[in-house]
Parts: sequence; C-alpha cells; structure tokens
Amino acid sequence: MKILVTNDDGIRAEGLKILVEEAKKFGEVLVVSPKVEQSGKSHAINVSSGIEITKYEDLFPGVIAYSVDSTPADCVRYAHYQLKYDFDVVFSGINNGYNVGEDILYSGTVAAATEAVFCGKKGIAFSCARGTVSQIQPVFKKALNYIIKNNILKYGNLFNVNFNPNSKDIVITHQGKTVYDTHFIVKEDGLYYQRGKGYFDLNKNKDSDVYAVNNDYISISPLTADRTNYSVFYKLTNHK
Repeated sequence: MKILVTNDDGIRAEGLKILVEEAKKFGEVLVVSPKVEQSGKSHAINVSSGIEITKYEDLFPGVIAYSVDSTPADCVRYAHYQLKYDFDVVFSGINNGYNVGEDILYSGTVAAATEAVFCGKKGIAFSCARGTVSQIQPVFKKALNYIIKNNILKYGNLFNVNFNPNSKDIVITHQGKTVYDTHFIVKEDGLYYQRGKGYFDLNKNKDSDVYAVNNDYISISPLTADRTNYSVFYKLTNHK
C-alpha cells in the first residue's frame, strides 16, 4: 500500500511524526505537509501566488518528505499533480485537537483526506484531544490496526477518526453537533481573536462523534465528499 501522509499542524508537528512511524508498518510512505500550521483553513487552495516547496531526506527515517508553504489540500494536490505519486490512501493528522461535529467543515486535516477523494483515491483523517498528542500513540495504533485489519476502506472512500488517551472501545459514528461558547476578544494592538469553549456533554446522541469522544470511545465516521442533499434532489426532480 502506498500512503501519502500529511497534516495541518505543520511538517514538524509531533502528531505527524507518530503517524509516519505507524504508517510505515503498513506500506510505502511519502510525506507532503504544510511548512507551518494551517489549522482552520478548511479546503482552501492557493491559486493566486507562488508556493515554496522544500524537500527533506532526513526529517523522518527512511521517508522522503516535502514541506509546502500552503494548505493541507494543496499538499495532496502537489503530491498528486506534480510529484505524480500514485498513492492509495491519504493519512492526515494526527491533529492536535478533535475534528468532530461542525468542526469537520473547518478542518484542514479532514480537507486533506477529502482532497484524496477528489483525486480518485481514499482518505482518512486522524485527530486527538487537544494537548494529548504525546500520550496518544497506543490508542492511535489500536485505531489504525482496526481500520487495516477490518479493511474499512472497502466500505467507503473517506473516514474521520477521533480519540483521546482514555479511549478504549471503537464505535462507528456520524457527524454530531457541537455546542460552543464562541466569542471575539481583543488581545493586543486592537486585534480580535476568536475564542470559545466546547460543551460536548450537551450532545446526547449516542451515535454521534461528539458523544463518542466525550465518553472515551474511538470514533470512526464515514464521510462523503459529495455535498449534494439527495433526498431534496430526488423530490425536486422526481427522480426515484
């Protein structure tokens, strides 16, 4: 299996190193990652200015790596369109912070996995509770082993995986709803910063990703890159 590894926390992020280390056990690995953190950039791509690319041969033992001074989606695009790397799957992460509920739409981590689908490939996004990356490798190994052993990718092209150091059992979930106390504050020099606190305990839907991570499960959510609401499409077009 050929695995393209990327993230949105940057080429030197701890979660990326863990992901590369574990991915190497399952196939050939190439790393193409943002030069600097790209959190919250969603599926943005750069089409208006030049992009700096740097190649590394010793950043990850036995693995060639490139940094791209752009977004996670552009990292996948560079590997596919420029390097012509014929990967089977994108492993994106391990993100420092959950990507569940509505945050899936803001996530550069999930966007990189989604871009793989646009390239005709498969993608998996991996995220953990914020501030726990240094503790997460045993749980991540369990999640990745489950995915490979059970050939989860034969059922779909895009998956979103979230966990914390206390996660034990694995559950299949759907996108839930997050509740945030969001506000803008002035920190310095008149600049506003978005801040907020999540209240995951308010989500009582036991099938959701939000409920799962809040109750110490490994959450695996099948996603789709197609944004069409087919139930409405069929009603408006009289398709069956």
